[in-house]
Amino acid sequence: MQSYPQRVRDNILPLSVGSTLPEAFEEWLFTDEVIDHDHKDEICELCEQDGLRYHFRIKNQLTHHHLWVGSHCILRFNVSVFEQGRRLSPEEAKRRLNRLEEQMRMESCINALERVAATENNEILKNALTYLRKNKNLTPKYAFVVLWRLKINQIEHNPGFFKVTLKTAKQRSDLLSMDESRVHLIWPALTSTQRDIAIRLGHTPPGL
Repeated sequence: MQSYPQRVRDNILPLSVGSTLPEAFEEWLFTDEVIDHDHKDEICELCEQDGLRYHFRIKNQLTHHHLWVGSHCILRFNVSVFEQGRRLSPEEAKRRLNRLEEQMRMESCINALERVAATENNEILKNALTYLRKNKNLTPKYAFVVLWRLKINQIEHNPGFFKVTLKTAKQRSDLLSMDESRVHLIWPALTSTQRDIAIRLGHTPPGL
């Protein structure tokens, strides 16, 4: 069985001009393309690790070969990651790849909910998702609808993906009038400032 370093060498050097790993990886960059396979059984074409859900495309600038890899390999081998024409530092690259994964997870959640809304003919959920796509956030009432249906349908999600807006008096009034159990459901999606607003409106944090 090949060792990890040997697998990497065998997979990257034939596609590169450089004859050593440091030289070869200088030729490669992340293309900003990501695929969410919705399951964790894909393989990294560089290190051959399995159990991947997300594939990130890297391309050799000299040979024009490409590979679909995991984000771990991009970071481990310092493959170039650019944003607005600037090469990012390793810490910046990690944050960018994490953001891309979060965006893919959120898109997967929304797509799953749109299928639920169509199956159930749920107009309220449809309206909430339309609002989300347009405004990139949710009112308190829409946040409850979205997070409730995610929970009921056991759709994998992170409540922090969904931003709640409390900019208008109507939105704060809606939060004031919501049942405590509904406020607790959307609590993980609220910012610390929004949680303080909820407390001032008379709501108690979950667990108290």
